[in-house]
Amino acid sequence: MADCCTNHVNNYRCQPGQSLQYLKYEKCELKIAALAISVAAEDAKEQIEQLVSQEFGKSGKSNQINIELQEIVFVIQSQSNSFHSKRAEDLERNILNQAEELGKELPRVLLIHQMDRHDGAWTILPLMQDFSASYGRNSSWIFFCEEDTRIQIVKLLETLRRFDKSKRFSEYKNDHTVSNQKSIEPSILSSDSGQHQVPQRERTEQEWFLGKALYDEESTIIHHYAFAENPTVFKFPDFAAGWALSIPLVNKLANRLKSEPLKSDFTIDLKHEIALYIWQKGNGPHLTPVPEFCTDDLNSFKAVHCATMFSNFLPVCGDLVKKEDIFVAVKTCRKFHRDRIPIVKQTWEGEAALVEYYSDYAETSIPTIDLGVPNTERGHCGKTFAILERFLNHSSSKTPWLVIVDDDTLISIFRLRKLLSCYDPNEPVFLGERYGYGLGTGGYSYITGGGGMVFSREAIQKLLASKCQCYSNDAPDDMVLGMCFSGLGIPITHCPLFHQARPMDYPKDYLAHQIPISFHKHWNVDPVKVYFTWLAPKMEDSFTEKKQRRIREDL
Repeated sequence: MADCCTNHVNNYRCQPGQSLQYLKYEKCELKIAALAISVAAEDAKEQIEQLVSQEFGKSGKSNQINIELQEIVFVIQSQSNSFHSKRAEDLERNILNQAEELGKELPRVLLIHQMDRHDGAWTILPLMQDFSASYGRNSSWIFFCEEDTRIQIVKLLETLRRFDKSKRFSEYKNDHTVSNQKSIEPSILSSDSGQHQVPQRERTEQEWFLGKALYDEESTIIHHYAFAENPTVFKFPDFAAGWALSIPLVNKLANRLKSEPLKSDFTIDLKHEIALYIWQKGNGPHLTPVPEFCTDDLNSFKAVHCATMFSNFLPVCGDLVKKEDIFVAVKTCRKFHRDRIPIVKQTWEGEAALVEYYSDYAETSIPTIDLGVPNTERGHCGKTFAILERFLNHSSSKTPWLVIVDDDTLISIFRLRKLLSCYDPNEPVFLGERYGYGLGTGGYSYITGGGGMVFSREAIQKLLASKCQCYSNDAPDDMVLGMCFSGLGIPITHCPLFHQARPMDYPKDYLAHQIPISFHKHWNVDPVKVYFTWLAPKMEDSFTEKKQRRIREDL
C-alpha cells in the first residue's frame, strides 16, 4: 500500500486492478489527496526559495524581485457574496504570503467587489481610468485573475520579464510573432503621496495584452457570429488562467475612454468583448498567448512549468443540499408540451424531488399548471413573477431554494446541490450566469434565464416586498429581475458553470476546466446526448464528493 501511494505521488498512477482492491485504491487516493495538500502547505517556502535561487542566483538580483513585485498590481475579479469574497480574500493572503516569503515589500492587491462605486466594475473597462490615474506612472503591469486562480509569484515575474523591453524583449520577439504592437515613451515616476515609490528604471514600453488564448471553432451566437468566415483567427483570454495588461496599454485605453465613452450595450461574454475592445478593429494589439498561464489542476505534472493554475473542481462546502430543499419551476407553453417536456423527463427530472411545470394550458398527463398568465412569444416576465409569488405563498416555508428554468434548459440538479452547499440561504442570493446591460453608463447586471436562475427564499421575499414588478407580461424577465435587484442593492452572483448556450458554442479549452451545471437550447443538437455527455450524475461524482468530505475531516 505504501509503495502504491508513493508511486502515485511520483506520477505513476495506481490502477484499481493492480494488486489492490477498490476499497484500498479509494483509501490510497484519499491519502494521496490529503498528502498533496499537506506537502503543498509545508513546502511552499522551500519551493519559492528554490525558484528564487535558480532564477536570480545570489548576485544581488533579489532587489530586482522587489522592484518587479511593486510594479505589478494584482486585481482579483471578486464578488461580494460571502462565499466568493472569502475565496478572494484567501487568494489575496496567498499572494501576500508568497511575497513575504521573499522578504520584500508587499505588492498591491485589489478586489473588484470592493470598488463598489462602480456598479459595472466586474466588466473591467470602466476601471481603466482609475487604474491609469493611480498606477499609470509607477507600475508596469495590471495582472487580473479569478478567485480560483493560483499564482506562483516567482514564475510569474520570470514570465512577465520576457515582455519587458529592458530585459528580454528582443529574445522573446525572435521566438514569437506579435502583430500590431506599438510603443510609447516611458512614463515618469509618480510623486503622488498615496502611491508606492518605485526606483526609476526602464519599464515596459510595449502595449502588451497577455493571456491563455481561447478561440471559437465555429461562429457562435454568444459572440454575435463574429469572424464568421474563420472564427479561429481571433483569440481572447481565459480569465481562469489570469491575464495581464501592460501599463502603456492601460494608459491608452484610459485615454480612449475619456474621448469615447463606453456604449450603453450588452455585456454577454466579457473575455471576448474585452479582447475586441482592445483589438479596436486592428488598431490595437492582439492577445499574445503565454504558455505559462495555465488552467491545469494544482496537482498536474505540468504545474512546475506554470505561473498560474486553476482549481477546476466543483466546490463542496459541506453536506449536499437536500433534494427537498430545491424547488424547480419549468416555464413552458402548450406548443412545447409534446417535444420539450419529454426531454426533461428523459434527462434531469429524476434528479429533482420538487418539480412543477408552468404553462398557459393545464394538462394533467404531464402535469402542467396554468398560472392564468397568457403565453407570450418572448419576455415571459408576467409568468416568472407569478412563479415567484406562487413559490413564496404556496410552497413549504422550509424550502430555501427556487430554480427557474426554461423547458429547453438541461441542468444537473445533483451538481447544483453540491454548489449550493457553499451559499447561505439566509442571505439574498440570486445566482446564475451573469450578463450586463449599459454598465458603462449606469446600467445593471442580470442573470440570463436560459441557463437557469437560482433564488434563495430570502431574495424572493425582499424582491416581492419591494413592489418592483413587470412593466408588461412580455417584458424580458431576466432583465427586469436584474433591474429590481440592482435597485434593492442585492448583488448578482455569477457562476460560469451555468451556460446560456449549447456546449458547441464555447471553446473546448474553456469547458475543459469546468464541471458544468447547465446548458441551454435544443437547436441542432441531440439534447439527451448532451445531457448524458455533459451533465448526468456519474459514479465519480459520488466518489469525488466522498473523497473531498473525508479529506476535510482529516485536515
